[in-house]
Amino acid sequence: MGSVVSDSPRALRGSNAERRRNVGDLERALSAVGGGALALLALRRKGASRVAVGLAGAELVRRGVTGHCRLYDALGVTTAGRLADRTDVTGRAATVNARKAIKVEHQIVVDRPAVGLYWLWRDFSKLPLFMHHLESVACSDDRHSHWVARLPGGKRLEWDAEIVNDIEGKLIAWKTIGDPDIAHAGSVHFTPLADTGETEVRVVFDYEQPAARTVGVIANHLGLTPESLVTEDLRRFKQMAERSEGASVSREAHNAETARA
Repeated sequence: MGSVVSDSPRALRGSNAERRRNVGDLERALSAVGGGALALLALRRKGASRVAVGLAGAELVRRGVTGHCRLYDALGVTTAGRLADRTDVTGRAATVNARKAIKVEHQIVVDRPAVGLYWLWRDFSKLPLFMHHLESVACSDDRHSHWVARLPGGKRLEWDAEIVNDIEGKLIAWKTIGDPDIAHAGSVHFTPLADTGETEVRVVFDYEQPAARTVGVIANHLGLTPESLVTEDLRRFKQMAERSEGASVSREAHNAETARA
């Protein structure tokens, strides 16, 4: 027996809304209640803080009503459970507090196919080649890694990270675990540009306020910000990828190279 498919505007809107839902029912309820509380608090305040609290409340209410979180969307993760028509791999939500986090986002176009760029980035041990603030990345297994970053004056920051979403040729998303020096979560997206052979590489990065003070040391000494670090990292990644045959590797070639190493 065939199924009946409705293409009415209402049905299409409902289908799109369901595909976009990435917040679990409990989180939705808590968001709606918390947003309502913030809205009431905003009514009692005066000055600029009233607007800020009101906007935060409105965003939480929207999150609860729609079941869609923009931060989760950027990271490619969901707490709503797998939907019947989803084909992507989903993972656990990042642990960064969205209300305290600072977001950094930047993209660049690289003249290489998406799959090759994905595998070039997925070899975390090679990230210090273009992320010059990194000293090392050591992988304990396919999902967990330990990162060491350099700061001015010989200081170092360290953290452990876990991959929460990994879609070959499309997406790598991670979060910090344990007790990191910098609590953060991020993702890198590889989007082919039609008929050009090029790929847009987009990095989305969220870190909590304590990290802002740490990164402030870099800003004070070198005039750098998280935004400029990401911009420079992507610029160097583009240069490395476009002059490297490694940016055209497949999964099999990557695995073979890893085995030889």
